[in-house]
Amino acid sequence: MSQDPSKIRNIAIIAHVDHGKTTLVDGLLKQSKTFRDNQAEMGQELIMDSGDQERERGITITAKVTAVQQGDYRINIIDTPGHADFSGEVERTLNMADGCILIVDAQEGPMPQTKFVLGKALASELKPIVIINKIDKSGSRITEVENELSDLFLELAVHEDQLHYPVYYAIGREGKAWAKKPENPDEAGDLSAIFEAIEEHIPAPKVELDKPFQMLVTALSWDSFKGKYAVGRITRGAIKASQPVTLCKKDGTQAKARIDNVFMSHGVSKFEVSEAVAGDIVQLTGIADAQIGETVADSEQPEALPVIEVEAPTLKVYLGPNTSPFKGTEGEFSTSRQIGERLQKELETNVSLKVEDEGIGFLVSGRGELHLSVLIETMRREGFEFEVGRPQVVTRDNNGTIEEPLEELIIEVPAEHVGAVQMEMGARRAVLKEQFASPKGVTKLVYELPTRTLLGLRNILLTNTKGTIVMNSLMIGYQPLGAMLQQLRNGVLIAFENGTTTPYSLQTAQERGTCFVGPAEKVYAGQIIGLNTRGDDMEINVCKAKHLTNMRSSSSDGVVQLTPPVILSLEQCIDFLENDELLEVTPKSLRLRKRELDANKRKRSNK
Repeated sequence: MSQDPSKIRNIAIIAHVDHGKTTLVDGLLKQSKTFRDNQAEMGQELIMDSGDQERERGITITAKVTAVQQGDYRINIIDTPGHADFSGEVERTLNMADGCILIVDAQEGPMPQTKFVLGKALASELKPIVIINKIDKSGSRITEVENELSDLFLELAVHEDQLHYPVYYAIGREGKAWAKKPENPDEAGDLSAIFEAIEEHIPAPKVELDKPFQMLVTALSWDSFKGKYAVGRITRGAIKASQPVTLCKKDGTQAKARIDNVFMSHGVSKFEVSEAVAGDIVQLTGIADAQIGETVADSEQPEALPVIEVEAPTLKVYLGPNTSPFKGTEGEFSTSRQIGERLQKELETNVSLKVEDEGIGFLVSGRGELHLSVLIETMRREGFEFEVGRPQVVTRDNNGTIEEPLEELIIEVPAEHVGAVQMEMGARRAVLKEQFASPKGVTKLVYELPTRTLLGLRNILLTNTKGTIVMNSLMIGYQPLGAMLQQLRNGVLIAFENGTTTPYSLQTAQERGTCFVGPAEKVYAGQIIGLNTRGDDMEINVCKAKHLTNMRSSSSDGVVQLTPPVILSLEQCIDFLENDELLEVTPKSLRLRKRELDANKRKRSNK
């Protein structure tokens, strides 16, 4: 049966990272009886975060579409990422929605990412509903957050209607929401207030049922059973299975195709329908060449919709085949061709990524360190072996002036660590815009600084503030390219020869600095095995064994006591790199190394 378009609601759920979007979507799915009772209880908390990395990192990386049936209403819900690095996902999916639910933490209030996504949503003229979540937090400050929200809407609203928005209060984790501030949040409750708000405040999609079919592809998915699915919202007309269509490509050409099946979402699964009408979000199979941003249109009157515009990438990184002596020993795919094919496949679904050829390797541009490191980690888990260079900013030419991206950085830190933060930010030439004591009992600092000076900053500040810092950045524009920064970290300890590390020689290395390798590990000449205590690089032999002496008793040789090596995560390794260094990434190991492995050639090039 076909759905009545006036009973369809398309909503995007937007918020800053960690404010409870995905948890609330799960609550809506469970409460609308989308699952059988035993399905939702299988200990699976975040139903919508389906990827391995999403579960491990606790963040949403890709936008996902789900749907619930509540009475006569079919509600399509788009769960969007909260992290600035994945804002390309938000930009491409917002055009499927007619309204948005903005979720704000009752303690933290609106954060930088809230501002970015809400600005995009209001510019797309989506009707907002505000939910103040986590009102049971001990530090919740509901009244102040409401005032901060009204300031934010005043700043971002495109027209006056958007200043009149309903506010709801929720404890997403417990699946409870209220239209008025509750006296007793512990009492039993459910999310029916949210369902009523969606039906009442979110407009039905504007549709033209009698016009020829038209749909913009905003997402792609794939399975081995049906192949590629083109996901999008039907703008006008209706679509049936086995109907001929025309695909209007980005370059202006057209290709004929035939729809095999029409699917709709229900919870995390999909079901086949015979027909779908304008206003609904569907998944079509049979269009093997479809790309994000292209239009699927009626075969008699093909008209293309405007292509989705996504903001430009801000960081680029070299990614090429592994050139170390250990090449091919740990990875399954290590050639330039295999890496290139994998990156081309990624471009189909990752709209804010760009790939250019760079000699035997590739220059991959993305939205930020996290965006690129998620791609690197995904490829690594798939069995790829490659090397990565230091991230560089993507500059642009504005009438002859080279400009670099500029970020606003908001830091919250306890008062005793403010000096350490200001010292580090001063070394990076950041401009302090404002500083004040936040109601949360911490000091809030707002800086403006170029994107390139943010590289490696998070790890240093986490160390200097004993892990108490909260920092969020948002790109706010461009400025003329500034002077280069001095190297901000010490020199490195470099392995002198190929071999296996011994406890005896590591003892000497530990007196010179911090080691990244333990005993009995294979290393090669030119590999970085530690951080020096001084500013220059030092070569050190970590494979030397202790010569035998005439001591015959086993105990008299003395037991070597080593400090455990520092194991860096993928993001920390990328942050650590300087211009003459590379990171070797394999499914089993991460190895830092010099770009030029031969010590004599390194010395010559430094002259």
